[in-house]
Amino acid sequence: MSSVDRIDSKFTFVLAAAKRARQLQAGARPLVPTTARKSTLMAVEEVLAGVVPYVLPGADEEAEQAKAKKKGKRAK
Repeated sequence: MSSVDRIDSKFTFVLAAAKRARQLQAGARPLVPTTARKSTLMAVEEVLAGVVPYVLPGADEEAEQAKAKKKGKRAK
């Protein structure tokens, strides 16, 4: 396995791996070759390999709020 050092947030990593594990349990096929039998380990390997995209929860909301504030300041 790769190092976890390149992952921005352990919380985000866990959320991404958990979501992917649920997808694997529901029947999705693994995106990387693996010898793991458990969906959680497969998901961790996929996230570490970089094939599962993830973003910080709420990052989109914060960006929208920042845009709204800028627009509000320009109108004054």
